[in-house]
Amino acid sequence: MNYTIPGGTRIGHSHLKVSDLKKALAFYRDILGFEVTQWYGDSAVFLSAGGYHHHIGLNTWYSKGSGAAPRNACGLFHTAILYPTRKDLALALQQILNANYPLTGAADHGVSEAIYLDDPDGNGVEIYWDKPKEKWPRDSSGQLNMVTEHLDLQDLLKEIER
Repeated sequence: MNYTIPGGTRIGHSHLKVSDLKKALAFYRDILGFEVTQWYGDSAVFLSAGGYHHHIGLNTWYSKGSGAAPRNACGLFHTAILYPTRKDLALALQQILNANYPLTGAADHGVSEAIYLDDPDGNGVEIYWDKPKEKWPRDSSGQLNMVTEHLDLQDLLKEIER
């Protein structure tokens, strides 16, 4: 059988091991703006955008007080948070800049515009918005031709004024 996952399938949430819930909440809740939907004792918390049960789970079950996972080892490269519009991404970028939180990169991928940063435990986080599908770059045979090009952050921030 040649199974193909249904097109409507989505990744529902990321559940991350963190060393300190307070530090993680300062990032995911206070900077990125996720809302707490439930605490699980004092060792886990679930966060959401828009009232979903949870988009992000944070726990210290195996990781309380530990250091970050080695960057050059197997594991999560990043979790990606999709914003509905370019303006929403610009507002998130402004919030991050206002908090003086460091970025690790930014790119125009042809299909999307993305900003990269690490959470307090070194977990990679991508925040992005998808360009309209009809504008995605394709080669002569119709295959996607994603790229990694410079993203003009000042131009993105102008979206707030529009």
